[in-house]
Amino acid sequence: MNLGFYLILAAQFFSALADNVLLIAAIAILQGMDAPIAYEPLLKTVFTLSYVVLAAFVGAFADSMPKRRVMFISNGIKIFGCSLLFFHVHPLAAYAVVGLGAAAYSPAKYGIITEYLPPRLLVVANGWIEGLTVAAIILGMGLGGLLIKPDIAANLLSFDFPLIDTGIDTVPEMNIAFVGAIYLAAALINLYLPDTGVDHKPLKSNPLYLVHEFNHCLRLLWRDRLGQISLGVTTLFWGAGATLQFVVLEWAKAALGMNLSAATIMQVTVAAGVALGAIIAARYVTLRKSVRVIPLGIAMGVVVMGMTLVHHEGIALLMMIALGMLSGMFVVPMNALLQHRGHVLMGAGHSIAVQNFNENLSILAMTGIYAGLLWMGLSINAVIILFGSFVITIMWLLQKRHEANQRIQDDVSLLDDRP
Repeated sequence: MNLGFYLILAAQFFSALADNVLLIAAIAILQGMDAPIAYEPLLKTVFTLSYVVLAAFVGAFADSMPKRRVMFISNGIKIFGCSLLFFHVHPLAAYAVVGLGAAAYSPAKYGIITEYLPPRLLVVANGWIEGLTVAAIILGMGLGGLLIKPDIAANLLSFDFPLIDTGIDTVPEMNIAFVGAIYLAAALINLYLPDTGVDHKPLKSNPLYLVHEFNHCLRLLWRDRLGQISLGVTTLFWGAGATLQFVVLEWAKAALGMNLSAATIMQVTVAAGVALGAIIAARYVTLRKSVRVIPLGIAMGVVVMGMTLVHHEGIALLMMIALGMLSGMFVVPMNALLQHRGHVLMGAGHSIAVQNFNENLSILAMTGIYAGLLWMGLSINAVIILFGSFVITIMWLLQKRHEANQRIQDDVSLLDDRP
């Protein structure tokens, strides 16, 4: 790994950091507006909508020019979306604009790794990326929680630059300015990312062609025996992970009596566990052995269901660490396998766009269902039981599908070996 790779990591870290500080800030704004509780998971829904709607276009866009330029443009869009909150645009609308930038950023972020590194280093690289992303989540959730604490917010707002009127007079405005500065730092780092030397495909002007091409790539990856398993696992993981962010906040309030600022500690703890799991996976799991980690996803579902039995903060923290470790240990190898298969079958940008489409469709569905369950008045413990059961069932079905694929492959190999 050389300097260029670490610059890629730094750009991803700052962009992810800003995303997570902004999420807590947006939740705080909604609570200050006395918005219905179901609006909080809808933040994630509107954020990820762009990943699904623009999936056919962002992959081609990412492959049409140097990916460092795509990342720079994407962070600019995020800054614009963040600035809308200054003008009292509804948080759901502003966060949706930030999602536009995120949708374009993701294929470039992962695609540049597959262009820059050989396949043998993809698991290690993904361990670094997921570890740093989780570190950004930890710091972002922690900073977001601190910035909305009344005493800390009051001290920060009391600070003024000599002879300069910043116009920042409220806690939300301070948070927005902080997030915008982080996005700006990420954008500046993007300008110094390495040129991978990969040829770029001119962006087709016909949107119908792009939709047709995307549909072809989508079918190609789902029909691939390894691609379909890794895509199924990561699709489930990211949908479940996004929903779990909000489940943990509500569970911490109901079971542990925590407010929003304190409840972010639980999210931080999960993220710390993911980082540790990612490091373990990067150290001990090779690309060839990546499918062996699927049972860890089933274990993750069991731990989630165990949350309903916990009412002590210390035990809750240990459970969050275990949940995060299991998540990191199974998603990092699966993500690396998916990137490798996608890069081989169709190219980096297109494969990441297909991955994002499926994963964010899962996020839309699962956060939408979670919001619906809250509207119906279902208790958080009932939601957790349903959530954990769903994860266990889908992971078990994917395990069985992989075993069936292996038997098919073995039969083909036997036929090929006949004289």
